[in-house]
Amino acid sequence: MQKIIYCLLICVLPIAACYSQQIAIKYGDNAAAGKYYNIRGIKMYCEIYGEGKPLLMIHGNGGSMSAFSNNIPYFSEKYKVIAVDSRSQGKSTDPNDSLSFEMMADDFSALLDTLHIKAAYVLGWSDGGINALLLAIRHPDKVIKLASTGANLWPDSTALIPSLWKEMVATYDTSYNKKFTTAKEKNDWKMFMLDYTQPHIPLSNLHTIHCPALIIGGDHDLIPVPHTTLIAHNIPNAVLWIVPNSGHPTLIEHKDEFNKKVDTFFAGTLSQQ
Repeated sequence: MQKIIYCLLICVLPIAACYSQQIAIKYGDNAAAGKYYNIRGIKMYCEIYGEGKPLLMIHGNGGSMSAFSNNIPYFSEKYKVIAVDSRSQGKSTDPNDSLSFEMMADDFSALLDTLHIKAAYVLGWSDGGINALLLAIRHPDKVIKLASTGANLWPDSTALIPSLWKEMVATYDTSYNKKFTTAKEKNDWKMFMLDYTQPHIPLSNLHTIHCPALIIGGDHDLIPVPHTTLIAHNIPNAVLWIVPNSGHPTLIEHKDEFNKKVDTFFAGTLSQQ
């Protein structure tokens, strides 16, 4: 998944680069806003922008908070945006072998505690979308509303497009016996195995999410539309948005519409489509 996501991001890089020049902030590498926090045995890197109600942003596999470069400027006008590098990614390094989505969801809960934030709005993309769901499942008091784009509930060819799943199986078959020596090689394999073997979220767990949820997917996403629809239909207070003419990076390819729609949802004025 990481490889394909990177290819998708390369396609929109010129647009993102132009936007970054306009705002003159390098999100994910801004010393003026960045700080490390001691979170559950690791140093977690976080940047905070704006004032208002807290909004936690969670990126996808192998990425960093820079994935939200098109979104932070918009939302920081009215929210206190908490942009974070997830465990083992970006500047939040973790040399341990084990990694799970549940572990990361607990990290985000602990981060909110450390920041003395009782509850936050949550926006997650891809693996971050999975984390948003699990944060609401495991720590329901911490989530006011959530928006999750490009998330899946389990790892197989029904939750990921068959071509992607076939590629992931081939990668595993050719690499599982390799000896990884450098820290980067070990971490890259750990991140691959995270998406190859996880998540495992039963539909019954979605029934326990009682905060309002906006479930998003592109009409030609890496996550099949029926799977995204399944997620939305199993959350009691969910709104489904399938973005036309969009792949996996809905928040990048359609940044203006995405920002406005999510903002409208958080404000409580978006009805079921």
